[in-house]
Amino acid sequence: MLGLCMLVWGATFVVVQDALAYASVMVFLAARFLLAAGILAVVYFGVLRKMERGALWAGGLMGVCLFSGYICQTVGLKFTTPSKAAFLNGSSTIWVPVMMSAAGMRRVGGWVWAGVVTAMAGLYLVAIPSTGFSHLNVGDVLSVGSAISFAFHIIVVERYSHKFAVTTLSFVQIALTGILALAAVPVARAAGWEAPRFAWNGYLAFALALTAIGCTVLAFSGQVWAQRHTSATHAAILFTLEPVFAAITSYLVLHERLGPRALTGAVLILGAILLAELKGPVQAPPDSEGGEGSGVAAGIGDGR
Repeated sequence: MLGLCMLVWGATFVVVQDALAYASVMVFLAARFLLAAGILAVVYFGVLRKMERGALWAGGLMGVCLFSGYICQTVGLKFTTPSKAAFLNGSSTIWVPVMMSAAGMRRVGGWVWAGVVTAMAGLYLVAIPSTGFSHLNVGDVLSVGSAISFAFHIIVVERYSHKFAVTTLSFVQIALTGILALAAVPVARAAGWEAPRFAWNGYLAFALALTAIGCTVLAFSGQVWAQRHTSATHAAILFTLEPVFAAITSYLVLHERLGPRALTGAVLILGAILLAELKGPVQAPPDSEGGEGSGVAAGIGDGR
């Protein structure tokens, strides 16, 4: 399920970048997430009527992380390429275990660290030119900020996904992200960051439908469900598939080429996933439904 989510998210970097030609960042995000929240509200109306107060708090934390992550990611796409943005966003792989280890939340095993370091080396080769960090632009920096926000999101999802209903958490985080984006529209205009813009046409309708339904309603619900069966570090390693799919899509649609350096990085990322998956100790996260040795839950676990 997490791999499928990465395929959907990675393939839409190109779609979002093109959609920004017709809509400003805040307006696009508000439309996307409020549309998704409306769909969830209709489909799961009966479940949402019984929403717990704790689920509101947990979903709210997820929503704040999502909002900050998507603001950085979407603005960053205005200044950098889809594949580069995706690989920089993929550095959440390194932030998750570092954050959890620094906070004393979880002991991270040696094989997991080996996978993380290998994945980070791959991300460096893909995203950073041979001339070094001096050629990073504002879009690249924002993409790293997005990665940090999404790392927090992965950790929060692990903490609460097994405590509350998937539908409730998904609705609250998506609705709050939409509300925050809508509230940010006049703020961005007053600060001179961007003027609200929404030029309705067929492509923008397609982009909104794809991102609202496929990338938001289905993929985020799938992520919350999947993380009930695995750890945050395990999920973070799988998240490195997103930039690989983004690079493939960017090549097929925009003919953006990855040179030998970037291809080597992509191979390292895939190798990191296999290393962590096959060599990690079999251990499920606390309170997961699977227990030891339970399929997906058996992952790399530091048992993210």
